[in-house]
Amino acid sequence: MNGNQQRSIVVIAHNLRSVHNVGSLLRTGEVFAVDTVHVTGFTPYPAHEGDERSEKLQARQTRQLAKAAAGAERTMPFARHPDVHVLLDSLSDEGYQLVGLEIDPRAIPLAEYSPPQKVAVLLGDEVKGIDPALRDRCDVLVEIPVHGQKYSLNVSVAAGIALYALRTA
Repeated sequence: MNGNQQRSIVVIAHNLRSVHNVGSLLRTGEVFAVDTVHVTGFTPYPAHEGDERSEKLQARQTRQLAKAAAGAERTMPFARHPDVHVLLDSLSDEGYQLVGLEIDPRAIPLAEYSPPQKVAVLLGDEVKGIDPALRDRCDVLVEIPVHGQKYSLNVSVAAGIALYALRTA
């Protein structure tokens, strides 16, 4: 096993709105051997032991995201966190480099990023991206250069591209 396969990668999905994006993210995370997908803010997530949401909400969100997850909702480790700032502090304390995937003047192209052994990828909501206060918490911001008329990608597609790059760097 080479170093890139041993790299510890976690994803923080903060304030994602779409259950389909979360399902796709779980599936993509499983494919690229992400250690954990952390969900924060209002990001939907599958039912789990100790889930405090109503049974109806648990069942609906799990059923909806399962369509895109294709079984990964049962195999991809995830954790729900009530406070994204506490999570970021914890990951930083554990030696993770906090990497925001975002279109931002400070962002470097993904291909120019040299990831360390522990990477935590922060994703923001589908409309506004990563909140400016959370961007400031990141050690580095990376972006995927685009070449067409559209200037952005779907969050789960962008995550897949980034995870591929991190796993093969």
